[in-house]
Amino acid sequence: AAGAACEAPCALGSDTGGSIRQPAAFCGVVGMKPTYGAVSRYGLVAFASSLDQIGPLTRTVRDSALLLDVIAGHDPRDATSLAREWGSFGSQLGREAGGLRAALPAEFFGGGIAPEVSAAVKAAAARYEHLGVRVEEVSLPTLRHALPAYYVLSSAEASSNLARFDGVRCGFRAEGCRDIGELYRESRSQGFGAEVKRRILLGSFVLSAGYYDAYYKKALEVRTLVQRDFARVFERFDFLLAPVAPTTACRLGEKRNSPLEMYMGDVCTVPVNIAGLPALSIPCGTGARGLPIGMQLIGRPFSEQLLYRAAYAYEQSEGGKQP
Repeated sequence: AAGAACEAPCALGSDTGGSIRQPAAFCGVVGMKPTYGAVSRYGLVAFASSLDQIGPLTRTVRDSALLLDVIAGHDPRDATSLAREWGSFGSQLGREAGGLRAALPAEFFGGGIAPEVSAAVKAAAARYEHLGVRVEEVSLPTLRHALPAYYVLSSAEASSNLARFDGVRCGFRAEGCRDIGELYRESRSQGFGAEVKRRILLGSFVLSAGYYDAYYKKALEVRTLVQRDFARVFERFDFLLAPVAPTTACRLGEKRNSPLEMYMGDVCTVPVNIAGLPALSIPCGTGARGLPIGMQLIGRPFSEQLLYRAAYAYEQSEGGKQP
């Protein structure tokens, strides 16, 4: 919001299941979730270590590429950080998008996606066709299983990662506790919000004896199937076009009492995290209430340069953004 209001030139976010791309879409700015391992997570409070990734939020595609140039690279303090040469992420800005191939996954335009969101993304696809991009509808059947698999995997990892916040080693420490048991209980009760507690409980359950194979192991198998589905599509296409969120931004606190409805808001973004892919959110219109709509360009691993090229071409065709 600060970036959209020109109160800050750029910002960083952490994207575990869409927390860069969704705020970007809701605020009408550009958000990049890079390939898993592109940016060091050293210093980040880990939620789900196999999913978390840091990325930029900016007003323009060019600014996003410039900021990613600064933050991407190997860091020996992060075991998941990739040791590779990334080059300049903005090196292809200004190249025409003509000749690229884009896929529209049918599963991202089904039930639950607001008609105005679907229409805006499909209008953007038509604009890409005008720019010379070949757009074709495809199917990724396993995507319908990605959301439940994500909540099993992320909650399991959160349960493990957040165990360190016990009031002794790190994190909030409750006052006036008479013994160590009360210190643990009160620190975690007072220090964690309701949603964090809910995910820790879910994660502890799916990792427990008797349920590990039924839930966590199955979720890992689904993850592999989702990765294979994406790989199959990328044999023919350069990137995918999809909505970022099923709706425009909700009112503050509107879904607080409906966790399931809140979780469904991640249906378009979590498959990218499960597969470790890069995805770039850019504005593509406004809804009936005047709120921004975002679309995401999803690429194969290490294809950030191509995504910036395609996003910049679309941005410029729409008149660009004033800095």
